[in-house]
Amino acid sequence: MSEYHELSWQGLWKNNAALVQLLGLCPLLAVTGSFVNGLGLGLATTLVLIGSNTVVSLVRNLVPREIRIPIFVMIIAAFVTIVQLLMNAFTYNLYLALGIFIPLIVTNCAIIGRAEAYASKNPVGFAAFDGLMMGVGFSLVLVTLGGMREILGNGTLFDGMEFLLGDWARSMTLTLFETDNKFLLAILPPGAFIGLGLLIALKNILDRRLETLGAPRPTDKQVQRARVTAES
Repeated sequence: MSEYHELSWQGLWKNNAALVQLLGLCPLLAVTGSFVNGLGLGLATTLVLIGSNTVVSLVRNLVPREIRIPIFVMIIAAFVTIVQLLMNAFTYNLYLALGIFIPLIVTNCAIIGRAEAYASKNPVGFAAFDGLMMGVGFSLVLVTLGGMREILGNGTLFDGMEFLLGDWARSMTLTLFETDNKFLLAILPPGAFIGLGLLIALKNILDRRLETLGAPRPTDKQVQRARVTAES
């Protein structure tokens, strides 16, 4: 398996930041009240991961080991500021909806963890691709959890997509069912914990199935019978 295939497998599934490492739980649980919020935060986190991994890899031989962590945090903070300003300029309503959780991307352990564990020890191409795959894997969990909670809580999907794509995206809203009483458990933070637990359980079940399918089947060995005869 090539390095790019391994990075894809690690970031999307085997070492997923949310489902395996359980990193970034604060925004994961607080922001995923809808599909759009999860997608917006996922895109922002992915851009920061790609940018910070790339720069960290470029300067990895120039940064003294003793102060590498503060330098990495400053690099991450710079990219978070860039993303925050871009969202403020082009997706203002989504920027307001995500609120404090955009600048809190700086404290996401998944980002500083990849900068320290991988980007600071590998070439630029691999580091940038690692950031992309880790970001996509984290984003998939965000949008899946956000979609689940939005459907169960409000009966809709893709509601508010115009915040990200513009007014033309209002037609993308799907109303799956209408109800006068919303399912508050799905919308509130306890629903996020339950939903994340279900996703983790589903991943573990699939992993066990894959291990079972990939495990070599034991071969039936023929047992030879030993004949014992009494000496006359």
